[in-house]
Amino acid sequence: MDEFEDSDRLSRRNVQQMTASPQSNRYRHSTNVPVATATPIRGSYFGGATAVMSSAGVPAGRSVVADAVASTQQAPIQHTIQRALGDRSYDKRKNAALEIESLVRNLTTENNVDSSSPSPMANSEKNRVVLGIINQLSKEFCTSMNSHFRKGGLIGIAAVGIGLMYDAHHYLDFLLPPVLLCFDDPESRVRYYACESLYNIVKVTRTHILKYFNQLFDGLCKLFADVDMNVKNGANLLDRLIKDIVTESRSFNVEQFIPLLQNYIRRTNPFIRQLLVGWITVLDSCPDINMVDWLPEFLDGLFNMLSDSNKEIRQAADSALSEFLREVKQSSVVEFGPIVMILVQQCHSKERLNRLTAITWLSELIHLGGDLLLPFHADILGAIMICISDAEVEIRSVAERTNDDKLAVVRDTSERFDISPLLDCLTGELMSKDVATKISALRWVNMLLEKRPKEMNAFISDLLPVLLKTLSDDSDAVVLLNLQVLSRISLHEVEFKLVLSSILSLFSSERQLLEVRGSLIVRKLCVLLNAKVVYIEFANVLSRSSAFSLEFIGTMVQILNLVLLTAAELQELRNLLKQSFSVQASPHDREVFIALFRCWCHNPVATFSFCLLAQAYEVAFALIKMFDSEIDITVGFLMQIDKLVQLLESPVFIHLRLQLALGVDEPHHTALLKSLYGLLMLLPQSDAYKSLNDRLMTVCNLKEHVGIEDSTHETNHGDLLDTQDLLKRFSEVRQLHNSLRKPIK
Repeated sequence: MDEFEDSDRLSRRNVQQMTASPQSNRYRHSTNVPVATATPIRGSYFGGATAVMSSAGVPAGRSVVADAVASTQQAPIQHTIQRALGDRSYDKRKNAALEIESLVRNLTTENNVDSSSPSPMANSEKNRVVLGIINQLSKEFCTSMNSHFRKGGLIGIAAVGIGLMYDAHHYLDFLLPPVLLCFDDPESRVRYYACESLYNIVKVTRTHILKYFNQLFDGLCKLFADVDMNVKNGANLLDRLIKDIVTESRSFNVEQFIPLLQNYIRRTNPFIRQLLVGWITVLDSCPDINMVDWLPEFLDGLFNMLSDSNKEIRQAADSALSEFLREVKQSSVVEFGPIVMILVQQCHSKERLNRLTAITWLSELIHLGGDLLLPFHADILGAIMICISDAEVEIRSVAERTNDDKLAVVRDTSERFDISPLLDCLTGELMSKDVATKISALRWVNMLLEKRPKEMNAFISDLLPVLLKTLSDDSDAVVLLNLQVLSRISLHEVEFKLVLSSILSLFSSERQLLEVRGSLIVRKLCVLLNAKVVYIEFANVLSRSSAFSLEFIGTMVQILNLVLLTAAELQELRNLLKQSFSVQASPHDREVFIALFRCWCHNPVATFSFCLLAQAYEVAFALIKMFDSEIDITVGFLMQIDKLVQLLESPVFIHLRLQLALGVDEPHHTALLKSLYGLLMLLPQSDAYKSLNDRLMTVCNLKEHVGIEDSTHETNHGDLLDTQDLLKRFSEVRQLHNSLRKPIK
């Protein structure tokens, strides 16, 4: 593309010569001596057209205008020039163009001297000649079927523009259409000539060309997408020239350009993308143009360039986006809505760089926008959740920080906002397979329950089934956080009963969950809520509800009892039960024992161990005596007794072991000893049998050595509780279980 560089240099020299004094004007001619012909730069008309004079002088005593007018009686361009302009020889076409340039320049020079009119268009004679030349070049050459004619026409139009110089902008309406039309020419060489022709016209008219910027840009896009490398290179030079003009101008109409930019920014052609991102960057660098105001119109297109296969385009788009983000952070007025929706969409992109850049933008906008982003919080939250589950560590890290920031903004705001879209989003995310996403969603639900409890009550019926299903998640972290949410819902009495009843229903339908997570869920609920209230409600629901099978109730009681005996979280409840029958105990404390006992009757071993824990040894001994008649001794029953014997050796029953050894003179000792001997007799020969037998033999030896006789005085719990009523309840429950047991045929 040396030809364009020569044209730049020589056009600048021609402008300087045209601005010189009339006396030094190099276009003045002698009456008798022809002007010497300079040698043009080989390879392009434009390299020499602005630097050489016509090879023929002007006859003395006759004006150039008069000659031109006389010649246009037939045609604006003489037939010899026409033939040369359409010749296949480049040199002949070049010389013909020089003749046209000389003619137009001389017309302009003489009219500038003779006419006082500020506009050359006011001179009808000159205007008719120039327009006639342009019209002939356009119709007879630029649209000709012969490619050499089209090349000659383009050279001729450029020659007219160069000849007109400072007056050329008045004729742009006529000069540009034929040149732009040739951008679609099937021959690459013609398209190249069209590019050169436009370059020279733009070089002469400078800022006046901005009126036609959209047409020029449309042409540039065609040239940049051209398959011919020479055309691409020429387009690059033309592009740089127009950029220089735009940056120097203060009258560029961005609003008029944006629709065209929107149209082309959807294209995937890498060369067009390169052109677009270059122009966006240039316009953004102009001090009089604020591209941030128009950012939503092309932001999505810039993001799409991040996934381009061309590394340079990706880098250019990334650099432009970084600069725009910096400007947005510094801007006092930002239209958040459209920008946020674009970023949300990009967070769902399949391309890593798109997602990373989009979530980074969202992170910054959350700090910048604050409460202004509340109308879009559901969309932003959905995008954040998508990125939290991303496979890329960097994206997940940014998304988690963004989530924390967004949660803090919503939590701390005093502005009103609609929670329904947020809950719709969160409910969907709770069904995700990603652990981090579920945890983040649960944190949001917990925050909303804390911030807007009354409004959240309206959504409990929709939210609770999803939360219950999340209890089956494989992650303990998800389950524990889910229980926190359920506990917060349960702070009100109605919701408390609903949640616990729903959990029992879930256990009934999903036995594997009960086996794997039942103990964990019960313990956590006791920590987050009140263990006594939780156990009483569980007992009441199991005792009164007809929706559960007796087999499930027995299994549930077994799990509740095991948690009660072993979990450190229930130490306070155990202490309360141990003091249920002391003189200091309140009636309410004994009611706790009665309420749990009535439910525990569905599992005999659990009932017996429960009585041992509460030191109700008389009741325990009465139960042992009923085991023979009321209970069907099965392998499962014996296994439960075996586990109970092991628990008797645990710290939970240390009070029982001490009473067994040191309380031999206490009234309740006989009932305790008989209860344990009865338990021993139920056991087959096993390690549990040997362990309990050794314990009891030690007590018997102690009594013999000390000489203490068995006490015949029984502990009287009659004033404290109705033992017979408890035993009657146990008998009724056992009969109910026995009646439903199918006989073996």
